Amino acid sequence: MTPTIVRAAAPLRISFVGGGTDFPHYFQRHGGAVLSATIDLAAHVTLTPREDRGVRIRSLDLGHLVEYHLDDGPTYDGVMDLPKAAVERMGLDAGLELDIASDAPPGSGLGGSSALVTAVVAALAALQGRAMTRDEIARTAYAIEREDLGIAGGWQDQYAAAWGGFNLIEFSADGVRVTPVRCGPELLRRLRERLLLCYTGGVRTNLGLIEAQIRLYHEGREETIVGMKHLHEMAYELRDVIESGDLDALGPLLHEAYVNKRRMNPHITEGTPIEGLLAVAREAGADGGKLCGAGGGGYLLVACRPERRAEVAAALEAHGGRVAEVRFSHEGVRASVGDRVWRPLP
Repeated sequence: MTPTIVRAAAPLRISFVGGGTDFPHYFQRHGGAVLSATIDLAAHVTLTPREDRGVRIRSLDLGHLVEYHLDDGPTYDGVMDLPKAAVERMGLDAGLELDIASDAPPGSGLGGSSALVTAVVAALAALQGRAMTRDEIARTAYAIEREDLGIAGGWQDQYAAAWGGFNLIEFSADGVRVTPVRCGPELLRRLRERLLLCYTGGVRTNLGLIEAQIRLYHEGREETIVGMKHLHEMAYELRDVIESGDLDALGPLLHEAYVNKRRMNPHITEGTPIEGLLAVAREAGADGGKLCGAGGGGYLLVACRPERRAEVAAALEAHGGRVAEVRFSHEGVRASVGDRVWRPLP
């Protein structure tokens, strides 16, 4: 009998503003908010059940392969620990083959790690015939990354991957609230015309940037706290600007978001071409731009008027950037079991 194949995908995201305020040490005291949108890049998972209790996980991007027995459990050694921990937390009665891939490199700043965990959780839930809400999936993915593996970070990526779409995501001691941005097809088209993604050519490694940000906050560094406060407020301001259709304000607000992100953590651009590329973009006519993710490389999000797009893109590529259009995706994590579609409950 041919085993049923489970496939799952979870979208990556661009975060316009608010990253860092989704960390518990901040939002449990002050609240937090992130404005983000999922895009047409995703983390992909293909799962094939086995009749024994062996587990075989393969990265199609990086060429890694790990194998172990469910009764022995995995060894967490830095090689595909995320899918290992997801398999462990979800609980299985039999083994499986798990192939993983992503449309963006690790450390790109597009929430790829959380999207991968979210996709694996959905694939395992679909295999088990288990109903899960979007909130349960996001919280499970968070627990795998932050609690089981002790990886420092916030909540926004798991919620973006589980929900999909263009959202204001608010965080507080009482929970997480996801509110769609009122942005119809025509406004999204106009927004797309003003945005570019630029890959800086460097992939963020574990530079301890998130740990440094948390440490600076707990030390009471004034610039860090002020930067986070402004980023929190700006999530609402930029949401309102986009909903109003006043897109001329988009670039300057992205630049302000970048300035405050550097106030929050002054180390985010060290050893990277980010400062230079953003300067090049502005000289070529961009209205503003910001770093995606926690720093150390990855993607930039650049805003410019439609008539300056070609010049800005050419300037960035002439200085080593790789430019792509932003294409929004409205769908969150999803899976299929053979011909049957599995989606999380609302």
